[in-house]
Amino acid sequence: MSQISAKDVKSLRDITGVGMMDCKKALDETGGDMQKAIDYLRKKGAALAAKRADREAREGMVSINMTADHKAGVILELNCETDFVARGEVFTGFVAALGELALASRTSSPEALLALTLGEAYGGETVDDAIKTMTGKLGEKISLKRLVYIDAADGLVEGYIHQGAQLGAIIHIATDQPDVVRELSKDLAMQVAAAAPIVVDRSYVPADYIAKESEIYRQQALEQGKKEEFVDKIVIGRLEKYYQDVVLSEQFFIKDNNTKVSDVLSEFRKKHQVKVDVIEFVRCKLGE
Repeated sequence: MSQISAKDVKSLRDITGVGMMDCKKALDETGGDMQKAIDYLRKKGAALAAKRADREAREGMVSINMTADHKAGVILELNCETDFVARGEVFTGFVAALGELALASRTSSPEALLALTLGEAYGGETVDDAIKTMTGKLGEKISLKRLVYIDAADGLVEGYIHQGAQLGAIIHIATDQPDVVRELSKDLAMQVAAAAPIVVDRSYVPADYIAKESEIYRQQALEQGKKEEFVDKIVIGRLEKYYQDVVLSEQFFIKDNNTKVSDVLSEFRKKHQVKVDVIEFVRCKLGE
């Protein structure tokens, strides 16, 4: 069995909030595998939830750029080491330049953007070289973590950046009347940022996610002394709650806690006689 370090134990404690001894035991039982240890603690009920390791989140900025007609957009995350640098004009200006370049060139990955050339304001360097130059200028490591390009020829793209630029979301809506659905699209982008869904519809939830959650719920029910014949129904019930948490259409609307997003869309279609379907979305939180 591999030696479990104190650092690993502390990292697991920071993620889950569980006591040091329980964390060491979890790592011992799972051969030091951090994700398996988190699942182990969840199954035992020792952790209420596996929280994100926010303390390890890097500083930086989330940014969104969209074309004037909202037919395309990009969301990106650029990292640095301190909040002081992240808020400075040099860093924020660089983020804006990267977003504009990515949008203009329809670039859909960090790797592709690194090979492109910036304008004279950045010496005509490639993005890769410009990042190295920026690192020397600011005295901090700068890295392009995420970039996603969305084409919405069949409707529109809308975005939302939360105050502080550490959280953002971009959403693709298919519609035949973009102007009519603009405000609703903004609300839905805000919904994605605030409620953190992972898919549009439950049919897109990965099978391995469902299997893992089901096993966790099953073990929790058995640990709580539930009879075997009732466990399957309990698992189904808890999976329904899981869907309400992670499926956009099944979440409760942030502007009306009594109405699901799917019902908001249905009512909007009837009221305005308009096509409106959520095709895709990307949520970006600094450091996740």
